[in-house]
Amino acid sequence: MTPRELIRNWVDAFNSGDAEKLSSYYTHDAINHQVAESEVRGQAAIREMFENEFAKVEMHCIVENIFEDGEWGILEWKDPLGLRGCGFFQISDGKIKYQRGYWDKLSFLRQHNLPIPHE
Repeated sequence: MTPRELIRNWVDAFNSGDAEKLSSYYTHDAINHQVAESEVRGQAAIREMFENEFAKVEMHCIVENIFEDGEWGILEWKDPLGLRGCGFFQISDGKIKYQRGYWDKLSFLRQHNLPIPHE
């Protein structure tokens, strides 16, 4: 599977809220680093992260662009509420080895009426 194909399948699983399917696209030792959050390491921890997030809010990813460069895929996305972001996916043997995502956490929390942490 090419990075572009894998990202399209990932988006379909994300939009269906299927944490089990989503986690199957990652290697067992994968890293998911949403820069607004702490790094999540390992397929099981990534599945748990998605389960927790899907339990909190309904999320939907609208693809704006998918780019591919060798073992890397890049996803530009938006959601129905206007939030935009970008994800970088490093693919190894047809699975996500490393993912890094950029999005505005404060806007996300406000849009979903979630508590804003005070540090």
